[in-house]
Amino acid sequence: MLRALFRFLFTVLRTFVRMLDLLLRGAFYALLIFAIGAVLALFFHPGPALAPGSALVLRPVGTIVEQAVLEPPLALLRAGGAPGGQVALADLLEAVRSARDDERIAALVIETDELLGGGLSKLAELRAAIADFKASGKPVLARGERFTQTQYYLASVADEVHLSADGFVLLRGLARYGTYFKGALDTLGIKVHVFRVGEYKSFSEPFTRSDMSDEDRESTRDLLGGLWQVMRDDIAAGRKLAPEAVDAHVHGLRAALAASGGDAAQAALDAGLVDRFSTRDEWRARLVEAVGTAPGGREARSIDAADYLALIDRNAAGADARVAVIVAQGTIVDGMEAGGVVAGDTFARLIRDAREDERVKAVVLRIDSPGGSAWASELIRRELELTRRAGKPVIASMSSVAASGGYWIATGADEIWAAPATVTGSIGIFGLFPEFSEPLRRLGIGVDGVATAPLAGALDPRRPLDPDAAAAMQLGIEHGYRRFLETVAKARDMGVAEVDEVARGRVWTGAAAAELGLVDHLGGLTAAVAAAARRAGLEDYELVWPAAGESIEQRLLRRLMRAGEPFGIDLGRAGGHAANPGAFALLLGQMQASAAELARWNDPQHLYLHCLCEAP
Repeated sequence: MLRALFRFLFTVLRTFVRMLDLLLRGAFYALLIFAIGAVLALFFHPGPALAPGSALVLRPVGTIVEQAVLEPPLALLRAGGAPGGQVALADLLEAVRSARDDERIAALVIETDELLGGGLSKLAELRAAIADFKASGKPVLARGERFTQTQYYLASVADEVHLSADGFVLLRGLARYGTYFKGALDTLGIKVHVFRVGEYKSFSEPFTRSDMSDEDRESTRDLLGGLWQVMRDDIAAGRKLAPEAVDAHVHGLRAALAASGGDAAQAALDAGLVDRFSTRDEWRARLVEAVGTAPGGREARSIDAADYLALIDRNAAGADARVAVIVAQGTIVDGMEAGGVVAGDTFARLIRDAREDERVKAVVLRIDSPGGSAWASELIRRELELTRRAGKPVIASMSSVAASGGYWIATGADEIWAAPATVTGSIGIFGLFPEFSEPLRRLGIGVDGVATAPLAGALDPRRPLDPDAAAAMQLGIEHGYRRFLETVAKARDMGVAEVDEVARGRVWTGAAAAELGLVDHLGGLTAAVAAAARRAGLEDYELVWPAAGESIEQRLLRRLMRAGEPFGIDLGRAGGHAANPGAFALLLGQMQASAAELARWNDPQHLYLHCLCEAP
């Protein structure tokens, strides 16, 4: 009877899922019809033009990432559309650096209202490129209706910073607060067995504690202090202020608001954070004053970064040699996946293809990952080692985060480059095993049976964890940690004991890691590519970006979104602009993202090299 009931429920559920799948596919193909129409319309739409004396406009939408990844095609059907959007850092850098020496570009304009985030090291690298543009003598102008800390950090590099008179500059420093579940798990009777090595390896602490450990507090305080110093000093330099003045404003914001009668914009002006207030029409007039009007119109002569990149030759013409930049962005997982994560088998194939391609003379691994599967991390590291043995230089370039498994894969390179604000290190390993025997007992559910050996069925979460199984898992974790230390020691030409002193799960900034010998050089992606070319003896070369293959639906969606751009249609954002989420939506989004990350953990040995860290 019970079996029949389950069979019936399963049949109903399967039928529902199939109907939902057909409905969603139908919606997708409706979008496809629109795509075909939009593409046909492109034949009647003129391409971008660049008038001499134009301003290059940087208007990043959403989050600055290393490699833009498409949302699933049907995500557009969710309430509010797809979130924010993504823009590749390499595209922004290429546009700014090309514009520096382009006689047709007379100025650079930064508009930050639709920028949601990007990681401190990415923003710092973009700021450095803009500072280099300024050094050519061309002006840089920036404006925001209001500035979040991320937006202001980017805008503060400009010669002239405008703010709406009703806006604000929200500089608040850096913080990291975690959610700890031990009390709730105890109430439910759920036990989480943790196996780890390294007192600073804090990833498992939310499941075993109700507050932050002293070790994690110490490490986090040092990390955030180092990152804030980078941000504060850059802002101070850009605004020609003393670093202490920036700190004084952040710590004394209440007093500053009291002095300005609660006017946040006036407080920012008084502190020297902005130069002037402007409305949107006044801003347009300022741009016309700077670069003049476009032919046949009253708007300022300008071109946005995407259109500008479409006009310039981004690669060395006729170059036979190639430098391949392979982006490792996201959690490291086992198996093959098209994008959004660093899938071990997928990345092994990408590296192997680059190694076997005679045109590729060097490889740059651009890492933006907090780690993940130990198995997949080693698979990727091994392919990099084989590439070096084949005579092709390998350079690891760390972006915002290259910690734990992200650092493990970096050890496969000839050189490791990091930004001063990179979050790296976290050399440690852990395992988690949940036990649900007590909640089942409370519900009156019994679990019983037989086994042919002591450890058979020992890892059944319905039963109390067997002490021998727990001891075996801890021994495996300790072996994995020794393996990690030995791998780093060999790659960095250090002693195992020497590595252990800076390991034990502790997280470092890129600047600190360089002083400790974990990193060779400080610099961004451009410097890492130059190092790869130098090692390969290249002067003229083409830069290529191998990536995991997209599905047919993803390719069609990408073309659809590009087709709509010339007509002002943006299918990636609700209402044509990137809205900041409310507090409740942010909380739900974080919980959903955390659950999705845990669901991706698929290491075959359940051993993880993951860092509980995010770049601000």
